[in-house]
Amino acid sequence: MSVPRVRPNAIVCVLLVLSSIGPVFAASPVGVWATRNDKAHIRIAPCGNQLCGTIVWLKNPLRDGRLKTDRHNPDRRLRSRPIIGLEILKGFRPARNAKNRWIDGSIYDPASGKTYHSEMTLESDGTLGVRGYIGWSVFGRTETWTQVSPLK
Repeated sequence: MSVPRVRPNAIVCVLLVLSSIGPVFAASPVGVWATRNDKAHIRIAPCGNQLCGTIVWLKNPLRDGRLKTDRHNPDRRLRSRPIIGLEILKGFRPARNAKNRWIDGSIYDPASGKTYHSEMTLESDGTLGVRGYIGWSVFGRTETWTQVSPLK
């Protein structure tokens, strides 16, 4: 029985095809994430060519027997919006120099009604570092989120 001979060109073609599939499986923050102390779950998903995030669960969803609302929003017309379903992450795009980092976003804090510049970094341990800042990134705070489930 003879062993079929594999051509070098065939091996190169297979390697090229496999290397082009790689970006599809690249690390991504798309999924549902638990915030610090598991107070809320945020679904991060594509919105156009950027990433956005929406509150999908709250540990304590009620205040005085009613669903919590966006009562600290600076726009009075928006203060009756429920917190669950609120988009708090907007405008994130991949950083050119790092495959595990998303920049130029913003994060809204419904507890204060303030919006901050933001960036996200997917850490090697699988956690997500979400940094909110004013002006420059050095003037901010990073919170570590843990993944609850990836989006399918």
